[in-house]
Amino acid sequence: MIKYLSIFFIWVFCAASPSFAAEKLFNTQSTFLKNGMQVVVIPNHRAPIITHMVWYKVGSADEPQGDGVSGEAHFLEHLMFKGTHRIPAGEFSKIIRNIGGNDNAFTSWDFTSYFQSIPKEYLSLVMALEADRMINVSPPPQDIASEHKVIIEERKQRTDNDPKALFAEQMRAALYNTSAYSIPIIGWKNEMPKLEWRHAKDYHDRWYAPNNAILVISGDVTLEQAQPLAEKYFGILPPQKIPAHVRADVPNFPAPVTLKFENIAVQQPVYMRASLAPSLVTNHHDAYALQILENLLSSSSASRLYQDLVVKDKVASSVELSYDGSLRGQGNIWISALPVDGVSLETLQEKITATLRRYMTSQPLTDEEIKTAQRRMIDQAIFARDSVVGPAMLVGQGLAMGLTLDQIENWPRDVMAISPDAVRRALKDYLDPDAENLNVIHGFMIPQNEEKK
Repeated sequence: MIKYLSIFFIWVFCAASPSFAAEKLFNTQSTFLKNGMQVVVIPNHRAPIITHMVWYKVGSADEPQGDGVSGEAHFLEHLMFKGTHRIPAGEFSKIIRNIGGNDNAFTSWDFTSYFQSIPKEYLSLVMALEADRMINVSPPPQDIASEHKVIIEERKQRTDNDPKALFAEQMRAALYNTSAYSIPIIGWKNEMPKLEWRHAKDYHDRWYAPNNAILVISGDVTLEQAQPLAEKYFGILPPQKIPAHVRADVPNFPAPVTLKFENIAVQQPVYMRASLAPSLVTNHHDAYALQILENLLSSSSASRLYQDLVVKDKVASSVELSYDGSLRGQGNIWISALPVDGVSLETLQEKITATLRRYMTSQPLTDEEIKTAQRRMIDQAIFARDSVVGPAMLVGQGLAMGLTLDQIENWPRDVMAISPDAVRRALKDYLDPDAENLNVIHGFMIPQNEEKK
């Protein structure tokens, strides 16, 4: 159920007019209930279907720290499907399937979301079900025990049995060493067995309330139709005092960190580089510049990094730069590359370092390629409005992590307003290999020789 949305507002569809940058992205309609719950409707009348989402403005980074237990947020997400005082365990999803819909949920560091895609005539039913489990979740003991086994197996399959995922987890822990972002959403392997219902229940009672939730409805509906239903089902729920979200910045350390992971399960060598960067919440101007930079450097085989390292220098078979700004606190930038046969990871690292250095000196980013990347991003975004699920995901995620609705709606305008000089500054500020004030983690994944087993 963990689906981490790592890149915000990057959609691959087809070309559109640059004039779209002057328009709002989704033309949402929004209001607040008296108990503080925000209701957002994204009308789309192309088909009689609806995506209904409840976003809680809380995630795994809000779990209690230092108690030797982690993964409460994700454990609760699973248990929210295991019954209330009114609905027996397992019946929630069965009801959704019986009306021809589907449902799921996901947990991230800063938000948790529960969603259903349904025929529009069942909107009131889904609201009633979701409002019920917001305050009445009550899983039977046998389901708590079985779901505990499920999440431990989920970690085993997705992380412990995947050397790249396991190594990336350790690199992230080193990168965010003093922050709650260092802790995996699913929890640490040695701490998950200690999880109990009381941990999930305490987390639920502290954070799950209408004034800490956003109802997003996308599809064949208007605010005038949805608001009375929202007031009927969610509006009667009592608000509560919500704790502050604490997102500590990681201190700057003077020395870069290098991690090496040599294991028989590693099939091919990989070089990874991770560093900190601002998020859309902490510095939206620089975040937009980094989004443009990501698109310019690593959006396709025609982008700069691929052309320089794969096509020209022939030291890598693939290379990718990814920027994640979808966090309340500090974001991050990752570079990952696979060397070609005969090229060591150390050589590949040196080539990547030299390439980044050239982008700041002898081969600077040009105004034209920056503007082309901006136009490409707008082209990629426009048809997101034609989707039912996509807009609900993007609007809900943005609001849940701390953006305003205006920031989300005006993303095309704001991206186009970023100057080429701002993009070049972002490259220097957050990817300069010679900077002394950047926390950088270098990672080397190495296949273990059979003789070393």
